[in-house]
Amino acid sequence: MEASDYLFVYGTLQKNLDNDMSKFLSENAQIVGKGYFHGKLYRVSWFPGAITSINTSDKVYGSIFKLINSETVFNVLDDYEGVGDNHTKPNLYRKEIVTAYLENRDALKTWVYIYNHSISHLKQIISGDFLK
Repeated sequence: MEASDYLFVYGTLQKNLDNDMSKFLSENAQIVGKGYFHGKLYRVSWFPGAITSINTSDKVYGSIFKLINSETVFNVLDDYEGVGDNHTKPNLYRKEIVTAYLENRDALKTWVYIYNHSISHLKQIISGDFLK
């Protein structure tokens, strides 16, 4: 698996959201900037789920962080996101490396949590931006 110290977030982990996990991430990472990756965004519940897309017009918007200690951060976030081997049912998300683009068009290889279940019953967030 590729290594990256970058994490793209598009939902409840974004910087200005007032929850314990977004605060944890802000305390353990530096914000690089806003950006997007090629994908589609869906409303799962009170939180979103994204999938990757080969269509370049499909964009999921969010923020890119550079992690200070990626192993420590991922130990906490993988549990929060339902990623790991200790689950009897399929994981809610899986962690993948994607190419994300900053507002200045610079590309970065970054981790992102990708929704790992069927999207057939979910409503797409057409804007690609969970905070809108």
